[in-house]
Formats: sequence, structure tokens, C-alpha cells
Amino acid sequence: MEPTLAIARREFRAFFASPIAYVVLGGFLLLSGWLYFSTLFLAGQASLRAFFGFAPVLFVVLVPAITMRAMAEEKKSGTLELLLTLPIDDWQVVVGKFLAALGMIAVGLAWTLPYAFTVAALTAPGTGFDWGPVVAGYLGLVLLAASFIGLGLWGSALSKNQIVGFIVALVLCFAFTFVDKFAALLPESLGQVLQYLSVDYHFDNIARGVIDSRDLVFYASLTLLGLVLTTRAVSAARL
Repeated sequence: MEPTLAIARREFRAFFASPIAYVVLGGFLLLSGWLYFSTLFLAGQASLRAFFGFAPVLFVVLVPAITMRAMAEEKKSGTLELLLTLPIDDWQVVVGKFLAALGMIAVGLAWTLPYAFTVAALTAPGTGFDWGPVVAGYLGLVLLAASFIGLGLWGSALSKNQIVGFIVALVLCFAFTFVDKFAALLPESLGQVLQYLSVDYHFDNIARGVIDSRDLVFYASLTLLGLVLTTRAVSAARL
């Protein structure tokens, strides 16, 4: 476990040693802040509904931007081969980079917590604020981000070019987000399959405050699939 954490710390520091973290997180906070404040001041509603409704779409671009260099840059610079000569397993390298990227997402989400506290403070006197959907919404975003990170790492591991890694991850994240939008065009049985494959469908369930084991299993399975595929790609680079 120690090598995994060492790689995670190294990768996390590397994010903030370059402009990537500040540009990506700055863009995320700018857009999410606009969504929140437009709802608060323009629509006159103290609600996080717009934020949770659009955040998954922001993650479709945000996560690939974070993961695009994770493996591609290591392969391009030749440091991946050096890293693989150390007495660590391939999966430890992958999980370390996964944890670092998830840490980046956690930092971005932490900066949005004042939105929730502001909404709670604006609740009418005598009316209790329901934190359940808020906590569930943030849990859903973390799970969704984890699945996207797994896919993003795999996209990055397929090429030495960061742009290629970004595009592959973007296509994958886009597909798993909007696949359920085509369910109505297909027979019901096939439409249900597409609906189940949508990360947005499972996020909506969680964001309503309903923590269903089926949604948790879906996110865990998609995350694990991405990490396994990434590990196989890394192992192929070792040969």
C-alpha cells in the first residue's frame, strides 16, 4: 500500500506544480458558481438543483482534462518504463494515479461546499434544511468522478499523446453519460439496458437521496473496469 500512496502523493503534487490544476479547477468553479448564483439571484431560488443537475456534464470534460497526462506523459517522457523497473506492481501505479485524480476532484468539490451552507442559511425560519439530498448528491458526484477517472486513465494509457488521451476519455465519458437519451428510440428491453449503462441515470437516483445498492454496484463495476483495462495497458508497456 505504501508504494501506491507514494505515487498518489507524487502525482497530486505534480498537478499543482503545473497550470493544469488551476485552469481545470478554476473553469469548473467558474461554471458551477454561475449555475448556483444564476439560480439564486436570477431565478430567486435557494437551491442546489441546478448545480447537481449540470455537474455531471461538467465532469464529462473536467475528468478527461485531469487524467489525460496521467499515463500519456509518462510514456512520452520515458518515465513510465523507469517507474515500472521499481519493485512495485502495475496495479499499484494505476491505483496511485487514480487516487491522485480523485483527490483533485475532491478539492474542486470542497470549494463548492459554501453553496450548500449558503442555501441552508437562506432556508425560511422554522423550516429545517434537509441535508440528505445534499450529502447524497456529493456522494453521487464522487462515485461518478471515480468511474470517469477509471475510463480516463485507460484513455491516457492507450497513447503517448495527451490530446489523444483526452479525446478518447471525452468520448467514453460522453457515451456513458448520454447513452440513456437514446433509450426511447429503441425497444423497451434494449432501452432498459441503455438506461442502466448511463452514469447520469444512476446519479439522478442517488441525488434524490435514494442510496440503492444497484447504483453503487454500477459505479464500482465501471470504475473497476477502467482500472483493470488501464493496468493491462500498463502491463503491455512493460513487455
